[in-house]
Amino acid sequence: MKKLVDYTKIVRSKNAGPLFITFDLIFNTEEDMEYVEQRLRKEDVAKAYAMEVSKIDIISYKVVNAIKITFPRKNVSGALADNDIYGCQQHMPLANIEI
Repeated sequence: MKKLVDYTKIVRSKNAGPLFITFDLIFNTEEDMEYVEQRLRKEDVAKAYAMEVSKIDIISYKVVNAIKITFPRKNVSGALADNDIYGCQQHMPLANIEI
């Protein structure tokens, strides 16, 4: 079985304001995007980030072969307990989800 990263051109994370983190999955082909879109489950993302399924949003942008995933940060960006103020180092658990 392949990992999510095997189907993407880009997997990145970043802040979506101080309270949320967002992930961009950008695909080389429409076929790869559709394949992942049909198999990527909120439950898998929730497990990878120890997050409640109900807090995860997955949005497809077919016109640009991309999927965006957003959910609340565990710590507010810049808080004392925050370990990634920009949210740019949070993509590996997602990239390693088996598809």
